[in-house]
Amino acid sequence: MSDLRDIDLIEDLRVRPAELSWLEFKKDNVDPDVIGKRCSALANAARIDGQDCGYMLWGIDDATHEVVGTRFDPDGQRVGGQELQLWLAQQLQPSVAFTFRVIGHPEGRVVMLEVPAATSAPVAFKNIAYIRIGSTTPKLTEYPERYAKLIDSLRPYTWEHGIARQYVTGDDVLELLDYAQYFRYTKQPLPDNRAGIFERLLADRLIGKDVGQRWNITNLGALLFAARLEDFEASLSRKAVRLVVYDGRNRAATVTHRLDGKKGYACGFEGLVDYINDLVPHNEHIGRALRESRPLFPELAVRELVANALIHQDMTVTGAGPQIEIFEDRMEITNPGRPLIQAERMIDLPPRSRNEALASLMRRMGFCEEQGSGLDKVVAEVELYQLPPPLFREGDDSMQVVLYGPRTFANMTPDERIRACYQHAVLKFLSGGERMKNATLCERFGIDPRNASQASAVIKKAQHAGLIKVADPEHPRAGYVPIWA
Repeated sequence: MSDLRDIDLIEDLRVRPAELSWLEFKKDNVDPDVIGKRCSALANAARIDGQDCGYMLWGIDDATHEVVGTRFDPDGQRVGGQELQLWLAQQLQPSVAFTFRVIGHPEGRVVMLEVPAATSAPVAFKNIAYIRIGSTTPKLTEYPERYAKLIDSLRPYTWEHGIARQYVTGDDVLELLDYAQYFRYTKQPLPDNRAGIFERLLADRLIGKDVGQRWNITNLGALLFAARLEDFEASLSRKAVRLVVYDGRNRAATVTHRLDGKKGYACGFEGLVDYINDLVPHNEHIGRALRESRPLFPELAVRELVANALIHQDMTVTGAGPQIEIFEDRMEITNPGRPLIQAERMIDLPPRSRNEALASLMRRMGFCEEQGSGLDKVVAEVELYQLPPPLFREGDDSMQVVLYGPRTFANMTPDERIRACYQHAVLKFLSGGERMKNATLCERFGIDPRNASQASAVIKKAQHAGLIKVADPEHPRAGYVPIWA
């Protein structure tokens, strides 16, 4: 963090009309227990007041807010033989990533203690949580209304609203983000002045205000609209989409194409999907009257699954991003992080995303279906093409979807036939409570009705696997529904 930003931050804090619950000025009071209580109180008060951090500054007069300088040396301070900062870290629970910074302000030496707002639970010092009220630091439990407000305000860490680039100028924002694409995809007219541009970016939390009339670019803004992801930290740039195409059926085959995404997801999404569809082989399909060329994988399915991989990945998994691998007979789309719902229920249950702001904006821009209507359409497209059923597979720390190329019923594996039967029953049930029947499953597999016994055999195996059941036990021929229906 630059000294210039710290000086601007001090100036921003000094102009406040009085000390706030999350802000305190000191001259030279360096009592360790006082500092520990303040850490607890500032973290809790900052969360209640909607601030990212609380601050304690030494070298600022608490009455006039003038810079008077301080001799306090946080690095040299010791408590019972321990360094002050190590001692504080041991006394604060949950763990708090506080920092001390010594700032050479033009008017004197200032020491700043920055304490992040509480996130998962009230911050306690020596097992007691504190709060700031005026100039006092009472126990939080003595003020139940504030305790209740703090609990309501606590929320898990939201990766999208974290900071990708801090303390940048307006010119930097316009260079680092492809703001024109933001207005295009959100179908808003491009403002004719900078103030209007920043107002809209701020409203969607793609940027945030920093001190000294500068800006912060959020992870959401960078990941979606970065003109060049490499302009940001490696932890973010490594979340770029990677595409690998193999000339064969396994990873030992020759790699014919490799693409590492350079732009933010929104800026590069259309180009990526078009590029994939151009690379995918096409098969000749005989329709009712004409021959037509169809891609190996349905375009709608590819688009939806790529969007899902971007949206539902676990952003806290470092060094990994979505990966798309295309083989001779299948496409594998993998994203970091285990899914939040069971793989077999992904078709019917509404998606649960770790990244709600990202998901909402992607849907608003039309990159994916409305919530809860995506994967069922993928399966419907697969059925329309009479392809083997997609496989939803959980890894140790990843989620993978596999799309398969054309294969006849005879060439599908027993597991694929059972999975296709279950997915077909789910689609029928989602269509107004319809029931899967032998005839509908024959149509899904492309089985001649004269060979309907083949579909009957698959239905029996799906029942034995505990995936489907008879819809009405008193009328067994009425059809079948998913086991959870």
